[in-house]
Amino acid sequence: MPERVHKKFVDGDDGDENVSINSKEGLSVMHRQHLSSKKLPQSSPKSQDARKRSASEAFQRNGHEGNSLPKPRTSSSGTHKEPKVVSFSDDDAETNVNGSNTQTTSPSLRSDHDRRGQLRLRAQELRSIRKALPIAPHANEIREKLRNHDVMLLVGETGSGKSTQVPQFLINEKWCQAHTVSIPTVPDESRPSSKTKSVTSTKVKVGGCIAITQPRRLAAISLASRVAAELGTPLGSSSPSSQVGYSVRFDTSVSPCTRIKFLTEGMLLQEMLRDPYLREYSAVIVDEVHERGMNVDLVLGFLKRMVTEKGSLDGRGGIGLKVVVMSATADMEGIENYFSQPSAVYENGNVNGDAVISKSVNGHHEKGTAEGHNESDSEDSWSGLSSPSPEPEDVPQSMNSRSIATKGGKAHPRKSLTTACHIKGRQYPVKVIYTPAPVPDILDSALHTILHIHTHEPLPGDVLVFLTGQETVENLASLCQEANLSLAQDPRTRSTVPKMLILPLFAALPQHAQQRVFDKTPPRTRKIILSTNIAETSLTVPGIRYVIDSGKCKKKQFRSRLGLDSLLVKPISKSAANQRKGRAGREAAGTCYRLYTEKDYLMLDQDNDPEILRCDLSQLVLTLKARHVDDVINFPLLTPPPREALERALLHLLQLQTLDPQSGHITPLGLSIATLPLSASLGRVLLASVEPQFNCLAEAIDIISALSVENIFLATTTEEKKEAAESARRELYRREGDHLTLLAAVQAYACENSDRKAWCAKRFISHRAMQAVMDVRKQLLALSSSSRTLTTTTTTPNNMAAGDRVSDATSDLPTRLLRALLTGFLSNTARLMPDGSYRTLTGNQTVAIHPSSVLFGRRCEAIVYHEFVFTQRSYARSVSALQMDWLGEMWGVN
Repeated sequence: MPERVHKKFVDGDDGDENVSINSKEGLSVMHRQHLSSKKLPQSSPKSQDARKRSASEAFQRNGHEGNSLPKPRTSSSGTHKEPKVVSFSDDDAETNVNGSNTQTTSPSLRSDHDRRGQLRLRAQELRSIRKALPIAPHANEIREKLRNHDVMLLVGETGSGKSTQVPQFLINEKWCQAHTVSIPTVPDESRPSSKTKSVTSTKVKVGGCIAITQPRRLAAISLASRVAAELGTPLGSSSPSSQVGYSVRFDTSVSPCTRIKFLTEGMLLQEMLRDPYLREYSAVIVDEVHERGMNVDLVLGFLKRMVTEKGSLDGRGGIGLKVVVMSATADMEGIENYFSQPSAVYENGNVNGDAVISKSVNGHHEKGTAEGHNESDSEDSWSGLSSPSPEPEDVPQSMNSRSIATKGGKAHPRKSLTTACHIKGRQYPVKVIYTPAPVPDILDSALHTILHIHTHEPLPGDVLVFLTGQETVENLASLCQEANLSLAQDPRTRSTVPKMLILPLFAALPQHAQQRVFDKTPPRTRKIILSTNIAETSLTVPGIRYVIDSGKCKKKQFRSRLGLDSLLVKPISKSAANQRKGRAGREAAGTCYRLYTEKDYLMLDQDNDPEILRCDLSQLVLTLKARHVDDVINFPLLTPPPREALERALLHLLQLQTLDPQSGHITPLGLSIATLPLSASLGRVLLASVEPQFNCLAEAIDIISALSVENIFLATTTEEKKEAAESARRELYRREGDHLTLLAAVQAYACENSDRKAWCAKRFISHRAMQAVMDVRKQLLALSSSSRTLTTTTTTPNNMAAGDRVSDATSDLPTRLLRALLTGFLSNTARLMPDGSYRTLTGNQTVAIHPSSVLFGRRCEAIVYHEFVFTQRSYARSVSALQMDWLGEMWGVN
């Protein structure tokens, strides 16, 4: 083996002298430490002489005399000074210039070693806390049940440790290890060499990782951080050896060694588009299922099909997928019945019971059965919503049945598919205090409760307040700041009452601002966290002893007949109230103040109403179509949505050209939109912006980024502030409407290099919202540079082909932008009526321009809007002016 040369620098007063030393086979730092911990036999004199001769020969080869070792240097004062040794190599046993063996490591390795030591110490500190959790005694029970069943329903009270401990219980199970298997594939028919449709096999890696879904990104990130600390491993992409990571919208932090991944439900659906069989995972844990978001229902539907339709050709090579459904309050009996019912829809719409072979070649998805026959795609096979229902005898036996029919007609007994585990008890009790009578003003009552706790209850003990939305959070924060200032200035309370640290918490906050609630509370200070329902589940905010529950939340209500979104304040459910109460009993006994009577609590609904019954289903249908589920009516959803809502979603997707109008199958354009982290309408605009006739990708990204966050323009409460804001923003306003105004604001903010916060304050613009816009903009720009579908070159009318040439009237940027916007929002258009009102082209509904719009008070022959909302009346938000002939061209009317 050739010798490796490693350089050392000997630092002294007279400069640096470069000394080269040859060494034989090197040892890694960890290996040296391992060897040094053992008692090694002493070297014999003969072997020592041999090493000295080898070192002497090495020095001679590098231009030194045999025994001319560097002598120790002396300083000007005559005292002896040892040389400082800095090694380039961190994996070799070094020999010091004075002949003694040393073990030196680079500063980066030392810091990495120190960091790992700190992580191990932190994990040891948390071990006692983990053992005290109510779920800890059930570890073996959970492991044993999942060895014998594919689906487990886990019910445990808030604070029992479900979200953090269950993945750690399972990660070392034998079935949770990665396996290399052979899966069948179909040859690419487009290749000339593929003359037959024989089944071939490909080796792939299946399993090895556990996915845990969360309803919100903040919960996913905070839980991943906690589990990483408990395991003593770095988090996400911070280290290649990290075993815990997370994936949320526009932020993925994983490593090649990730074994536990926390992710939002939407991100898991995105992964299913790339890998329908979830080959990366051995288990999927669906947490907080009681929230009943639309994505939860979709995830459960896909998982149900995966665990009830196993076969030798299911894409996982026969390796099963374990599913754990967890909640503290959900109707687990209904979910158990849901998983026990056989599914009538199969991968790629196959309902004949044949094992389905799915392959992707160069991004094209093809379907077939084990016999090699492709499914029929006749034009008249699509009824608009679903495929013909199979006869009962055509439905294959569900895997949860007591027996499974095989080709030979024999039946083999099989254990039950589902099992349940109940975790009783919480770590700490929570006292509940109701108001004696209904409160007339939620904010006023919440403020008085905060001040009562702050002035009467001892420290430590932080407060978490649940409010309805961002506006109420900011209003109460302002009132709390005033109260805090008054207490600090009052001589009677200055020395006896601690300070208040007021922290808002809502979804539109940047991630770094959200993470402030997890920081340690300063001495003689009480944290007052004002939150929406973002903190309702899966979060353990340290220090919380008191919870104030308003009993209200904002819910979206979509009216499919009108295409109208309403954001209304409604009472929460009992399950949500119990979740909020549980935030106070995570670390010690706590108290929950409910700003409603006990009678009102008893009148609340037991569970949250499913989001799938009250929202636009366009994204749901697009996701199903992207997974080649054409029978959307019979897809096994936990709660079937109304047929009218599905019909409207299909019509909307047809307008976006994401579905084939003849067969109902998804188009290549639809597949591209489905992979984007955007709504279907915004995704359509983004893809249209790269087309030659529009050629406005960078500008479209800026507008889409601004539309993806909260309103960047701050609301003004007084006439004086309104006039000041109008004057300060005048340079940003564009006569074309709000979309071009947003573009001007984003571009001006991006060009501001001195003080962006002051720039925003001067123009009454939310600096927090602009930071969020910049984050989304950065991610979309990175996506556009890496995606083939978003690759474009600058195209001008002079170098276009004759057929792609645009007229002079449409060659300017504002026109191109607005026409690109129309491709995604054609259904969100309205025309001016003789009486001065606007009526929508779809539905013929009366709509008014929102007072916050640049176009408010102006008359335009046609408008396009981003949102159609109802507050006091029906309003169009984010509005731009159009020409009627543009609408005629888009609708195909001459």
